[in-house]
Amino acid sequence: MIPADDPSRSLTVANPDDPSTTYISLVGNTYAMLITGEQTAGRYCLIDMRVPDGGGPPPHRHDFEEMFTILEGEIEFTFRGEKHTVHAGSTINVPANAPHNFRNVSGAPARMLCMCTPAGQDEYFMRIGDAVAGKDAPPPQLSQDELAARRRLAAELAETYRSEFL
Repeated sequence: MIPADDPSRSLTVANPDDPSTTYISLVGNTYAMLITGEQTAGRYCLIDMRVPDGGGPPPHRHDFEEMFTILEGEIEFTFRGEKHTVHAGSTINVPANAPHNFRNVSGAPARMLCMCTPAGQDEYFMRIGDAVAGKDAPPPQLSQDELAARRRLAAELAETYRSEFL
């Protein structure tokens, strides 16, 4: 039996150009929080990721599924130690618990959509990153002490958000 409709939940229309979109700068990337876990009752989140040439996170793993659709450029995913170059138009799924990371190797900015299910990665990024004014805003210029503080915070909160840096 399908449960009754929940009228407390509303339709979500996500547009990265909407002025109310939250943008986060993290490790040189700019992430637009298109659909948050708060909007989906924790079922998933959708993040528009703008990754400069050479950008990407360190190796990590987490206990939730992560799906990426490459919109522009090409991204090199390292999955369980094996490299895979993924071009615009392709979608990949990273299974829960699998070691991985990605790097923009296209020589130009890249862009991809990232869906995490269940949600939580959106909240983690908002807690460890820096809010910026928009998709083209430069990342904040952080001192070495500030960068070290961000790394410590990311490590401290990783377990709370079911993640592990490798």
